[in-house]
Order: sequence, then structure tokens, then C-alpha cells
Amino acid sequence: MSSQAAIEFANAHQKHYLQQLIEFLRIPSIGTSPAHRADMQRAAQWLANLMERIGLHSVQLIPTDLHPVVYGAWGSDEHEAPTLLIYGHYDVQPADPEEQWHTPPFEPTIQDGNVYARGASDDKGQLLTHLVAAEAYLRTSGKIPVNLKFFIEGQEECGSFGMEEVIQQHSDMLRCDAVVISDDSFWDAATPKITIGTRGLVYFEVDIQGPRHDLHSGTYGGAVHNPLQVAAEMIARLHDAQGRVAIPGFYEHVQPLSAEERHELEHIPFDEERFLHEEIGAPALWPGEVGYSLRERITARPTLEIHGIRGGFVQEGQKTVIPADATIKLSMRLVPDQDPLEIARLFEEHIRRITPPTVRVSVRLLSYAYPALVDRHAPAIQAAVEAYHLGFGSRPVFLRTGGTLPVVADFMRILQAPVVMMGFGLPDDNLHAPNEKLSVSQFFGGVRTAIHFMECMARQSTSP
Repeated sequence: MSSQAAIEFANAHQKHYLQQLIEFLRIPSIGTSPAHRADMQRAAQWLANLMERIGLHSVQLIPTDLHPVVYGAWGSDEHEAPTLLIYGHYDVQPADPEEQWHTPPFEPTIQDGNVYARGASDDKGQLLTHLVAAEAYLRTSGKIPVNLKFFIEGQEECGSFGMEEVIQQHSDMLRCDAVVISDDSFWDAATPKITIGTRGLVYFEVDIQGPRHDLHSGTYGGAVHNPLQVAAEMIARLHDAQGRVAIPGFYEHVQPLSAEERHELEHIPFDEERFLHEEIGAPALWPGEVGYSLRERITARPTLEIHGIRGGFVQEGQKTVIPADATIKLSMRLVPDQDPLEIARLFEEHIRRITPPTVRVSVRLLSYAYPALVDRHAPAIQAAVEAYHLGFGSRPVFLRTGGTLPVVADFMRILQAPVVMMGFGLPDDNLHAPNEKLSVSQFFGGVRTAIHFMECMARQSTSP
């Protein structure tokens, strides 16, 4: 079985695979829109049909409360070869605002070496690299060096709602030695990145109820504790003067960076001026939690952010009203080993402790997700390092991400398998924004890397 033969096959059929990607991207599988339920089903069936044509077995659509999971496999757990579970998602973000697209979002266009379309990088193009790699092996060798299982969901863009239960219910079928996720980007145009950590999340709404109804500020001002003022006062008590979250017990289980990880983080080039002026556009950076670098604060430290305050009169003009109520929307990003349910309890206790007797509050937990941290020395991670080197000619850096990917912690906890987050996108792919793209060279570099990764995993299993 030759990885070189598989790569040569994929290279010889690049036009076919690009057309295949374009066909997939034409399906407007917007998972968050009820108007696109039929398109979601069409995208799922498109994937199932592709898996069957490639030669996978046990192909099926696993029903969920919303959109189906597409499953397919090759090989058997009884074989001595390691088993890889490939995760991806076929749902995409809405294309709004469509007027800012240079080309129609669901009419894929190839320009300047890029495929422009919604979902090109997130995640249709990236997940397709593994299906192409599998087909290339089967067409040239009749077999794949590892056992493969594909688990492709349609609810990632709405928080992978219900996926924890699906993974739990099918844990025997999904049993594997490693999970592979390609839904990420390189560190820069020339440097691959393996994400070894994701932050967890708790998201809240806090409702503050004051008087029975809105009041005239001239008649009642000075006698009523304005719920919007209460909201501002409570928000001001969520951080201390050192930029730390002021909830008692919040940091008790935070796992600090290892010396190895901190050393590597310090030596990865990071241009704070470019980060400020090109990505953020604010007058200056907030110093945040005292004692930690910017890179550490945005990836490896927990945070609390306010997302919105609702209440009172917000239309054009003026209205002198004391609102009856106000609502705060906020979330906390969590790091290992913080438990989101414990943090939720601590937060609610803190809110009730700082609530003045002049108002009533209710606290609603809207969603939560666990943080995850992968051992960079795990064999599957080291196989990915070698595969990147063979596929792109560069070794990756290891980084945590500040974002949240709930299925990572779910896979690790339920399947007891490491998760290899090896993306093939680029930082300027415009994810969730107009003019999303995927570089054609990155797409086929991803195919090469996926082919090498399967071989590297197989070789590791036979090493003494």
C-alpha cells in the first residue's frame, strides 16, 4: 500500500475533486435557518452518496432532533490497524450580508487560486480532504492503512446541540484510537498549527426587575433604583482592579500553562501592533488580567465578557423613563480544569450576593461547554506533526484556541480518545464573513497531509 500512489492519483484527478467540492458548496446548507431544512437533508444525502461511491460501508444518516449525522466506515475494529474517527460538519453560516460578497455565496467561483463560497473553509472543503484521501487509497491499493469512521454533523454552527447525547448513544460504534478534526487554520500562510486546547463556555442571561412598570423619571427619579443603573453597578463588580474575574472560587481549579507550553508560546512570533490595528481597530489594547501576556490571556486564561444590555428607551429621540427591567447577556470562557456547571453555580451565588434589595433578579443558564486539553505527546499528535511535514514541508506549532468547540471535550470524555485538530485553512479565509474562501493549494495540501497522516498512524501501530 503506497501513500505516493494515492497522492499521485489525487493529483491526477484534481479537476474532478474541485468539481466535487463546487457541487457540495452549491448546496445552501444553512443549519440555523428553518427555511433551509430541505437543503440540510440534501447536503447530508449528498455526503452519504459520496461515501457509498467511494466504497465505505455502514453508511447511514443518524437522526437527531434537528439535522442528521452522516456516518460511514471502512475496515473493522477487529483489524490490528488503528481506527480514526473523522469529524466534520456540513452546515454553514448564513451568507448575510450578501451585498458584501464579490461573488454569489452559493455559486462557487475560483479566482486567484481560491474557491470563494460559503462553507468553502468552514467546513466543507476541509472535511472533504479526508474523503478524497480515503478514495485515493481505495482506487490505488484497494484498501486504507487504517480503519476509518466518518462522523459528519449538521448542527455545529448552532453549538452542536444534542451531539453529546448522539456520541454517548453510539459510543460503541464510534470507538476509535483518535478523533481527527479539520476545521481550523494555519498559524500563518506558511506555518501549520495543531490546536491542543479549546476553552469551555457558560452563557447567561440575568434579568433585573424593578418597579411593576416603566415610570416617569421626573416624578419617581431619586426614589427608584433604576434597573439599568443596577445592571451597570453589578457589571462593575464582576472584575477587580487587576482585571481578574471577581467571582469567589472562579480560579480555584484553573490549570496553569506548563513550562514547555509557556516557552513555546513566547517563541511563536506575534505582532501585537498588527493584532491591534488590523484585527481589532480599537485605540489601545486592554491590559486585562495582570501578570499574563496577551497571548496567554486570549487562549489559556478564563475570561468574562458582557455581550449586551437590554432595557429602557433605545429608539431615536428622547423619552424620560425609568425602565421596569433590564437584562444582561454575558458569558465566561473557561480553561482546564474548570467545570462549567460549578462555575455556573458560583456565578449565580455571586449575582445574588451583589444584588441590592431594591430589585429582584433571575439568572438563566443558556448553554455550557467543557474545556479540553490534548496531550501534545500523544502518538496521534506526533503522527500529525510528521504528516504536516510531509504534506506541506513545514512542522506545525502547538497552540490553544480561545474559542469553544463542544464536541472536542465530548469526544475525549466519552470515547477516551485524543482529538487531533489539524486544519488546512488560512487565517484570512473570512470564516463567518462575506467572501469566505479556501485556497486550492491548501485544499490539495490537505489531501496530501490526510493521506500521509493515515500512513503515519498505521506505521506507529507497528513500531516496537
